[in-house]
Amino acid sequence: VRLAESGGGSVQSGGSLTLSCAHSRFTYSAYCMAWFRRAPGKGREAVATIDDTGATNYADSVKGRFTIVKGNAGTTLALHMNGLKPEDTGTYYCATKGGMWCPQLFMGTSAYEYWGQGTQVTVSS
Repeated sequence: VRLAESGGGSVQSGGSLTLSCAHSRFTYSAYCMAWFRRAPGKGREAVATIDDTGATNYADSVKGRFTIVKGNAGTTLALHMNGLKPEDTGTYYCATKGGMWCPQLFMGTSAYEYWGQGTQVTVSS
């Protein structure tokens, strides 16, 4: 399984970016996908998840600003980010695990089996 993020960059506060995660077809019968980020000097935190039914979950810090979307072909995942803030700065990673449901956001990274290399997002004030 390979995942590759793209779309990162530098924007000013209030700007928008869309991150993409291209992945090979999974052998799972059902799967969860997620976006994580790691701010400078901090650990990875879950930003958004989407389970096999299409149900989504977001960190409180990004609710109403970020949208996670699966591509129709089943080989892409996107994160649409609007109203970006300096505190959104970090390296963004996509991740996946088998199974119908996604872990609760607070459960962190341990349940996820495959990860991309990350893409950098920098938001200036």
